[in-house]
Amino acid sequence: MNKLEKFRELGLGDKTIKALSKKGFEEPSPIQALTIPVLLKGEKDVIGQAQTGTGKTAAFALPILEQIEKSNGTIRAIILAPTRELAIQVAEETNSFASERKVKVLPVYGGQAIDQQIRQIKRGVDIVVGTPGRIIDLIKRKILKLDNIDYFILDEADEMLNMGFIDDIEEILSYTKPEKRMLFFSATMPKEILKIAEKHMRKDYEVLKVKAKELTTNLTDQIYFEVKQKDKFEALCRIIDLESEFYGIVFCRTKNDVNEVTGKLNDRGYDAGELHGDITQNYREKTLKRFKKKNITILVATDVAARGIDVNDLTHVVNYSVPQEAESYVHRIGRTGRAGKEGTAITFITPSEYKRLLQIKKITKTEIRKEKLPGIKDVIISRKHRIKENIIQNLKENEMSEFKDLALELLKEGTPEEVLAALLKLNYEDVLDSSNYNEIQEATVDNTGKTRLFIALGKVDKMTPKKIVDLIVKESRVSSSKIKNVEVYESFSFMNVPFAEAEQILEIFAKRRKGRKPLVEKAKTRSRSNSNSNSNSDSGKKERPRRRENNRKK
Repeated sequence: MNKLEKFRELGLGDKTIKALSKKGFEEPSPIQALTIPVLLKGEKDVIGQAQTGTGKTAAFALPILEQIEKSNGTIRAIILAPTRELAIQVAEETNSFASERKVKVLPVYGGQAIDQQIRQIKRGVDIVVGTPGRIIDLIKRKILKLDNIDYFILDEADEMLNMGFIDDIEEILSYTKPEKRMLFFSATMPKEILKIAEKHMRKDYEVLKVKAKELTTNLTDQIYFEVKQKDKFEALCRIIDLESEFYGIVFCRTKNDVNEVTGKLNDRGYDAGELHGDITQNYREKTLKRFKKKNITILVATDVAARGIDVNDLTHVVNYSVPQEAESYVHRIGRTGRAGKEGTAITFITPSEYKRLLQIKKITKTEIRKEKLPGIKDVIISRKHRIKENIIQNLKENEMSEFKDLALELLKEGTPEEVLAALLKLNYEDVLDSSNYNEIQEATVDNTGKTRLFIALGKVDKMTPKKIVDLIVKESRVSSSKIKNVEVYESFSFMNVPFAEAEQILEIFAKRRKGRKPLVEKAKTRSRSNSNSNSNSDSGKKERPRRRENNRKK
């Protein structure tokens, strides 16, 4: 049975199956298998709980699109996301599923010109994906009307809670009709989210939970290199050149990155193919066939487009861009180190991405060791070694009879050393000439840098700098020597700690709250005009994310 038939068994139609085939889906993930049939029946509200990176977007987008056959110019569904990056990602993914339908999907978020978003809404939109602050702004301008929506989806609900969006969610819900379907999706399910569900969902709402899998990377040697953004391509070439048989996937964040990297690789003479969401199914199949036969040995792809690739003998996976989630990292590098063979996972880290690397290491509980990029001299030595091995192999195979007469003629023109040197120069001069390689400047990642933390305790709580330090040390076991610049104000405090220790403290205090506020969280950027004011607060109260988005648009 075709694996895609499992999607059909869930109740999805031909247009959806065709879109899934084009995107390389093979079979439903556990959360998709649980939620799609329930949502298609249209009887219950749903809370779906599964790890990030397990296909939650498809779990809610597919059944919604199945029931919005074509556009009618009014907003049928609203999807709330905690960040603009996620809003864009969800909108793009949903739009790709709608390729066979005339359904319009629009992301709205702070940081983009609101006038442009207003014009698109006025032209007619079926599904809006947005951050809470911008959604409320558009509602209050009487541009976004939600009184007739059929679906209200809350994506990454636990992250919404962590970012202080609960009041905004309540406000947005007040503009919707009671008869809508409600869908909450989250990696965890805090009690505050369940309270909203109890208040707004139908009483018979269903909780569908996928058991979290332990993230494993057993057979993969994991390495990272510190590089500047402009040097990433040169670094990739160094890695490929150093290997005698490179056979791997290079992961990029966007389709434009995929096109650019593939083009540059082919221009330099490497055998590379590309996969991303805009290529046709026919091109995808041809590219994968060439890759599996090793007619091309480098595949450049986005995460979504790489779904369904089943190759067991990859030598390398390269994270040209760092994935947003630890689950995506594990999913990527899990494509090497298969069938009992060891593989190598390489990640390029720019100075601004070090904190994300720390988070991946913490969540996956694995060691990703730092290495120094090979130099030009290393690459040339490696290539000389490979040339020598290839020539010796040809000598052993002894299939050169048709060239012996020509060889004897050439030997009359010079010594054996001179003739052989001339042949080597003719064939390998470019790859052995150091001037043909670009220098890579060393990029120093600030792994000793500090994170500023906000603590929702101050003088009113009888706190002093020493008491703040004692509390943190007692709960997190971080050394007191790591805690610097403790500042205690009336109702809150600040302190600086190194990146790694900050992640440790935040993890320990993740569920500790003072009222509705996190007890410890990352501090927002300080105001230059008032360095002693609390940028996490407004007269001692936490600034609502909506205001921050509005400030950006202004």
